[in-house]
Amino acid sequence: MTTTYLAQYLFAGLLPLALFGYLAGRRKIRAQQDPSARYKASENLFGWYAVTRMLLPAVIVSAGATILDLFDLIDVPWPMVAATALLLGAGAMWIGLKAIAPGLRVRTALEKTIVRILLLASLISILTTIGIVLSIVFEAVHFFRIVNFWDFLTGTTWNPDGATIGEGGAQHLFGSVPLFAGTFMITAIAMCVAIPVGLFSAICMSEYASLRVRRIAKPALEILAGIPTVVYGFFAAITVSPFIVRLAESVGLQADFTNALSPGLVMGIMIIPLVSSLSDDVISSVPQSLREGSLALGAYPSETIKRVVLPAALPGIVSACLLAISRAVGETMIVVMAAGLQPNLTWNPLQGMTTVNVRIVDALTGDQAFDSPETLAAFGLGLVLLVLTLCLNIVSLTVIRKFRQKYE
Repeated sequence: MTTTYLAQYLFAGLLPLALFGYLAGRRKIRAQQDPSARYKASENLFGWYAVTRMLLPAVIVSAGATILDLFDLIDVPWPMVAATALLLGAGAMWIGLKAIAPGLRVRTALEKTIVRILLLASLISILTTIGIVLSIVFEAVHFFRIVNFWDFLTGTTWNPDGATIGEGGAQHLFGSVPLFAGTFMITAIAMCVAIPVGLFSAICMSEYASLRVRRIAKPALEILAGIPTVVYGFFAAITVSPFIVRLAESVGLQADFTNALSPGLVMGIMIIPLVSSLSDDVISSVPQSLREGSLALGAYPSETIKRVVLPAALPGIVSACLLAISRAVGETMIVVMAAGLQPNLTWNPLQGMTTVNVRIVDALTGDQAFDSPETLAAFGLGLVLLVLTLCLNIVSLTVIRKFRQKYE
């Protein structure tokens, strides 16, 4: 559907028809109600009743035609779709107007319509998630028909450029261990920076800082969240990496300019506001009576924070840390600019490493055919990363539920 068709369908079709149904519904109930009655139903409700009856078939027809056209199942002629939707909408509105009477339980009917709309909104998010998973799974199945799944999970060499279909041992060149090792290494470095700094700053602002300091410090800290990631990438590549190289040389170590430590540190700085802001809100929401009871029993403020406030706020803090981990795992630009593209399996953070996301972007932006193993490898990596993220969410939800039950 072009923009012109859409504008004509909305402004020359649906909106005038809806306005007509609204006014007709009000006019009909006004003519049927007793003007001297003490309690009368709102005319607006009957107007909206006619509008909802008109919109339901029109929206269903439009959505169905959009889905068919989106998946190239049927070549949909949009003028015919618009005419069909408007005719069905007009017929449904006529039936709705015929049903309007003073005894109609219009409020109940509208409430049911609102419930259906809210249910549809929730289903959209669920179906979108299912669609994302299925789109990855279907393409990953094609990849695992070419490359052995176990070799993909346990292989320690990633060199898709040297692999060809039918070549002996080619599947070993798609070993994903170096990519996931790099992802976990950089994410762990980032978390070692973000979680302590973010949590300590949240404790400081919520428990110790005065209102004046809080008004200045919290917005200043949250500015970090608004800086583009490419700027962080420049900072990591131009400033942090050379500094790490010079620092390593000063203590007799050798570091690459594309090392894993610099993007991890800069990524940790980038996600500090996620941990700090969310943890601050959670800690501040702990009931003041818990603090006062602890202090009344003779505990120091630091003991109160450690033994009362933080355990009570732990579910929210875990959620903040999980969100920060997801942000770190999904980061690409900083790793590309500071850590490079070389898949390297090592425990040394001073050497260059890369992550799963970087390889996915590299595979999907190359000049290979879409059905080639080099491109389909992106979906295999995405599927494994999705499963690992799901396991992480399950563990975190278990921890959150455990402590929530304890302190409710």
